[in-house]
Amino acid sequence: MPRKVRDYVKERKYDSKPEVMERRRKRKAARYQLEKEGLVKRGDGKHVDHKVPLSKGGSTKRNNLRVIDAKKNVSYARNKKGGIK
Repeated sequence: MPRKVRDYVKERKYDSKPEVMERRRKRKAARYQLEKEGLVKRGDGKHVDHKVPLSKGGSTKRNNLRVIDAKKNVSYARNKKGGIK
């Protein structure tokens, strides 16, 4: 099976879109908030999960955040944009 070649130009165009940058900023802010509380650390295998996903109108307020195992968080069914179905 041949290896898939990454298209870095295409990735850069996508990653620099304002809506993608805003979603990333919100995810990073949520993780930073829980890092300050001592609930997660870098490299601990935990994800900061939004109870109501950002793609469904959820917020990054503390009452919408929880810490879950990384394997469980990536196992949810996703749509084409990456949001939870």
